[in-house]
Amino acid sequence: MISLILTGHGRIASGIQEAITQVFGAQADLHVVDFPDGMGTGDLEARLATVLGACTGETVFFTDLLGGSPFRIASTLAQARPGTEVIAGMNLSMFAEMLFERDDIATAAEFRQRAIEAGQGGITSLADRLARQQKRAEAVDGL
Repeated sequence: MISLILTGHGRIASGIQEAITQVFGAQADLHVVDFPDGMGTGDLEARLATVLGACTGETVFFTDLLGGSPFRIASTLAQARPGTEVIAGMNLSMFAEMLFERDDIATAAEFRQRAIEAGQGGITSLADRLARQQKRAEAVDGL
């Protein structure tokens, strides 16, 4: 099973974990490191390194912002540990979809790619969804 580490500014990581637990229950190998106001980057790095050290096998960091401190620190740690990937721009839809695929994916690199696709696919609007449904209905009617 691929280990997952959520991290980001404020309490976004624990918020996503809380939502996942509410909907799907507690999850194994899911770790959270928040970066609240007032925490220094040295403390964040130490906590992320400790959590990463406790993970066995392939690991994926989910971070909130590309270029932010959690992303930069996770990236530095990942480059020093083979089989570790970093994703920026996490969202609940992406994370929920990938949570149940991690047992079927062999490598963190493959997991990263599929997570990015899931994240992009989960971003939509009501108008776009209704338009797609209408096109499908018209295609069925035209048969």
